[in-house]
Amino acid sequence: MLDRIGITATSLCALHCILLPILLPILPLLGLSFLADHTLEHVFLLMTAFLGTVALFSGFKRYHKRLYPFYLLYLGVAIYWIKHDFSEAMEIYFIIGGAGLIVAAHFINIRLCNRCKQCDGKSCASD
Repeated sequence: MLDRIGITATSLCALHCILLPILLPILPLLGLSFLADHTLEHVFLLMTAFLGTVALFSGFKRYHKRLYPFYLLYLGVAIYWIKHDFSEAMEIYFIIGGAGLIVAAHFINIRLCNRCKQCDGKSCASD
């Protein structure tokens, strides 16, 4: 369940970042200029990283004992975080790459957990 929430949150964050340049001129008219703030993006990204960590740790501890979903999650967060350090033309690649890695971490965690649920209570870490 947490993985699905993480996938949704990451997808919404990516959509926000992709659509922001298009909607930027309209935001002040609607009283929503705070949506263009980098601080809001970083807070939301940190909440996504925390949620991802909880979801992945749950699967790690209970089922699969694999670390590579964490590597994907944190690499995705790092790539997403530094997107403002590059030109606007490059930001879309950082958004897609970072969000893709975060979503992949959740999908892999779901897959590993589902595979281990079928192992009759035995540890799947040796697979």
